[in-house]
Amino acid sequence: MIRRQVLFALGLGLACVSSLALPEGPAKIPAVGLLVTNAPVNDPLFDALRASLRDLGYKEGQNVTLKIVSAEGHLDQLPGLAAELIDQGVDVIVATNEVSTRAAQKATTKIPIVMAGYGYDPFSLGLIDNVRRPGGNITGTYSSTPDLEGKRLQILKQTLPHVSYVAVLWDPAFAENAPSDLRRAAEVLHVRLEFIEVHGGDDLRSAFQTAKRKRVGAALLVWSPMFYVYRERVAAFAVETKLPTIATYMDLGVLLSYGPDTGEGLRRAGYYVGRLLKGAKPSDLPVEQLSKLRLVVNLRTAKALRLSIPESVLIRADEVIE
Repeated sequence: MIRRQVLFALGLGLACVSSLALPEGPAKIPAVGLLVTNAPVNDPLFDALRASLRDLGYKEGQNVTLKIVSAEGHLDQLPGLAAELIDQGVDVIVATNEVSTRAAQKATTKIPIVMAGYGYDPFSLGLIDNVRRPGGNITGTYSSTPDLEGKRLQILKQTLPHVSYVAVLWDPAFAENAPSDLRRAAEVLHVRLEFIEVHGGDDLRSAFQTAKRKRVGAALLVWSPMFYVYRERVAAFAVETKLPTIATYMDLGVLLSYGPDTGEGLRRAGYYVGRLLKGAKPSDLPVEQLSKLRLVVNLRTAKALRLSIPESVLIRADEVIE
């Protein structure tokens, strides 16, 4: 009798130990959402984020999931796409610019949001408490777009000193303050500006033709992801209309490019995502300003436009395409 009781007790104990040792099932793989305004979801630009995450030990499909959604230029779809990412249970949302950041901010106050190159100072616009301790659920990087537009106009003037009339192609969805920002710079440089709105890829040819009709001496493209998506058209129309053009993106094929590397914001976003997935709070991660700027001169385009680039500009260039 006693022996049976001992065996029963031992069996019960082993059963309890066995039940405690049972696995709880596979751990949830963290998910990162990427909210995009214009570029297609398969754009190679997003490989910069993947590479940054890999460097931190996060391999897509193994120990992290990357969910990319894009409005492909239809910005009214952004609220629904942000909600879609939240419904899919993402742990972090990476927003590619100020428009997608605003959409993500309106969609959630709980899920961390990483700015990947916000175009304006987020503190001055009330998006964060301060750059050292942003507070809330937003952190990441930004660039000072207004300062860069003025600098681009300055570089254009240094390259083409004789030019006094410049067409400004701009997308109001991303650069609503561009006219006032550029007018201040133009006044100092004694340059007259002709503002031409561009709302999509189908407007590009007519925009360049309008600029040519106005007899401007050159064109400046205000930052917009739309110009990045249609960069091949931009380069073709600039040569077709024989308009020397300066833009933000390094691979447009236009005469001059000046600004942050197109992938720098996404590469740095990977650092923030890694910290957040390890338990850091967005309110404690300082916001950084993208300070690495590159000037690219395209001598092939200069040759097509029969232009000579001053040596002073070539010396300053970070890259010269021959």
